[in-house]
Amino acid sequence: SFALCRTFGTMVKSQKQGYAIVSVMGLYWAASAALISFFEHQHSGAAAKIAGAAMEGKEVRFGIPGSSLFAASTTLTSTGAVNSMHDSYTPLGGGVTILNMMFGEIAPGGTGSGLYGILVLAIVTVFVAGLMVGRTPEYLGKKLGAREMKFASLYILTTPAIVLCGTGLAMSLSAGHGGGMLNSGPHGFSEVLYAFTSAANNNGSAFAGITVTSNHWQEALGLAMAFGRFLPMVFVLALAGSLAKQQHTPESTGTLKTHSPLFVGMLSGVVLIVVGLTYFPALALGPLAEGLH
Repeated sequence: SFALCRTFGTMVKSQKQGYAIVSVMGLYWAASAALISFFEHQHSGAAAKIAGAAMEGKEVRFGIPGSSLFAASTTLTSTGAVNSMHDSYTPLGGGVTILNMMFGEIAPGGTGSGLYGILVLAIVTVFVAGLMVGRTPEYLGKKLGAREMKFASLYILTTPAIVLCGTGLAMSLSAGHGGGMLNSGPHGFSEVLYAFTSAANNNGSAFAGITVTSNHWQEALGLAMAFGRFLPMVFVLALAGSLAKQQHTPESTGTLKTHSPLFVGMLSGVVLIVVGLTYFPALALGPLAEGLH
């Protein structure tokens, strides 16, 4: 998916557009790996102090740096592979892995989705910038009107609705609250939140403390996988079709430069704000509550 940024630049006849997108991807990937490594080096308890870091669930041949790098890379994409147990991470370190999946495969992308996640957020960023200066937003020569923003909004809201509704129902039903969760309290909630986030966002990894072999869990997570994968694609294709029907609009002096450092900063902020506002209450009940305990 990192290489697709160059393909994107070639398709729109401006490699700078691809460089801007890959800059945001690289920024989030590096920040994620650094944060996980930082949190996993925090000493909490006698065992962690003796080991020099939170080494539970990690192989000594990889240690904290290799485990953190792998955890960040796998949860930001759709690989689902792990080289350490995310359930054994510190509360805030595990919270970063959940947040990575909540971003929706944007750094750099995922199997079957590629770049469309970050490009939809780029469209939202251009729309927000247009509102700030009071002009019709344009991205790559295409005007962004009400129709385009409805499709972008539906894409952004679909997966969080699946994740949050699924988690809420699982926690409220006895089959979810009592069956499958190894832990209680905030960590048990994090296990359930991770499971639905992973299923809906096409990741595949899990907090290993949760057992999902019952019919309830297999049906719930199966539905999350089906709707979380295919519904967003429908809205992305509809958005693409709406943009493809438009005539190309030439750039003017008021057109936002979507290859500038300013746009890179705005896109990075919009990604964090959109995901943060959507998922922060759930994260506060799980990893944040456990980490601040």
